[in-house]
Amino acid sequence: MPWFAEIISSITFIAWLFLLLCRGLYWRMDDRLTATVADDLCGPSKWPKVCAVVPARNEAAVLPETLPSLLLQDYPGEFQIILVDDHSEDETSDVARAIAQTFRRADRLQIVKAHPLPNGWAGKVWAMQNGLRHVPADAEYILFTDADIRHPASSLSSLVRHARKRRRDAVSLMVRLHVKSKWETLLIPAFVYFFAKLYPFRWVANDKRKTAAAAGGCILVRRELVQSEEGLTPIAGAVIDDCSLAKLIQSRGGRLWLGLGDDVMSVRRYATLAEIWDMVARTAFVQLNYSVWLLIGTVIGMILLYLAPIVTGIAGVCLALSGYTGWIWTGILGLAAWCIMSCTFVPILRWYQLSPWRAIALPAAGFLYTLMTADSAIRFWQRRAGAWKGRPYEIP
Repeated sequence: MPWFAEIISSITFIAWLFLLLCRGLYWRMDDRLTATVADDLCGPSKWPKVCAVVPARNEAAVLPETLPSLLLQDYPGEFQIILVDDHSEDETSDVARAIAQTFRRADRLQIVKAHPLPNGWAGKVWAMQNGLRHVPADAEYILFTDADIRHPASSLSSLVRHARKRRRDAVSLMVRLHVKSKWETLLIPAFVYFFAKLYPFRWVANDKRKTAAAAGGCILVRRELVQSEEGLTPIAGAVIDDCSLAKLIQSRGGRLWLGLGDDVMSVRRYATLAEIWDMVARTAFVQLNYSVWLLIGTVIGMILLYLAPIVTGIAGVCLALSGYTGWIWTGILGLAAWCIMSCTFVPILRWYQLSPWRAIALPAAGFLYTLMTADSAIRFWQRRAGAWKGRPYEIP
């Protein structure tokens, strides 16, 4: 039925043309924050006091790679770090304390123990809430950063400069995730690409839009927007804590900015497909608000966007070359959609210093992420709660 295939290929081509031109130019990936860019901005005449809150659960293995980068920040103003030990079953607190003493920065680090997790609270949000209780009232900014994030020495100065210059109340960075293994190479750039398409960075920074998003690895926010009487209570049960926090900040009148952090890196490694699969399956169905209809729509949309162009493009061209001329436009439109898809993926590949030719494999990543999303729903229906660091998520 060439007419039906031509309709499908037309839909996918129009969809990719729309995404290319009308989705906030999400694919450009030029909203970045680097030390070089920050140096061009005017530094504040008086550097505000900043307090970092680091939720940490069973992070003894990664802290030697990351905690020194926070302790050795060259920030000109007052800077304090509160590491919240979230009921770790390893030596997280002892390792952190030893690192601070080794680098002679014990005065900069405060280690607090999280209170027992109450019903209705997600573990990381509760750890952040515990950290907020120890933030001094004279701090102007709070830096929420994960324990697996390694910062350059100028990271905090760059964030504060950017927030002041752009008049933003919250500045968040999508850090450079670890990409070494074959599965990381295939799936991690695609993860950032899908996130940017869902939450275009330009739209997040546009005060006329309601798009609210953040990347949980690095969020600088004005203290008064999160340290209040209710604190983080409105997002207590949020599994996807970063975007929920961004929405909370926006609801309280905060102005957001989200971009790529060239020099800020995650040391968390995902060597196998199973590790990445579990990471996505834990939260994918949560992102869809546990909606069956959104799940169905997502699966259909992913098939049309990422699989249909290949099938219609290759099949249409092969059939046209075999003498079935009615398939020529099916093949052309399918290949055109595949071409647009690949071109929009190239900027994020370049950011990860990967070959642009890897863009042709984006449909394979899209197919795997579709399966992960479906598996996330199946786990929910089977009452198999996801878990992080050995602590199961609550299933509503």
